[in-house]
Amino acid sequence: MPPLPSGHGQKLSRKQEQTIAALLTCDSIAAAAARGGVAEGTLYRWFKDSAFQEAYRAARWQIVQHAIVQVQHATGTAVQTLVAVMQDPEATASARVSAAKAILDTALKGVELEDLAARITALEQQATR
Repeated sequence: MPPLPSGHGQKLSRKQEQTIAALLTCDSIAAAAARGGVAEGTLYRWFKDSAFQEAYRAARWQIVQHAIVQVQHATGTAVQTLVAVMQDPEATASARVSAAKAILDTALKGVELEDLAARITALEQQATR
């Protein structure tokens, strides 16, 4: 799990940091409170504190960013798998068509994103003139 953010606003107590870590891994608020060594009511009170909210939100965002990096690292393998299925004469026709469709759809989305990024850049340049 990525480290909790630090240096933003008020300093959290060690118990609050432990409880945020527990919130990221436990299935319920009650379980996170227990793992953090605090009463459930205390945790609900902390949820009303802006520094706690910010730290919890930042910790969740770090987890999402880490997951995105993992997905990005797997894209090459995913494409190789799709190409292998698409070209496999022993694969069913529906599997080959599905793989080909996934490749085409992804390629088209990539072109659309590049086009959109170029348009945004042009609009930003116009706005700064």
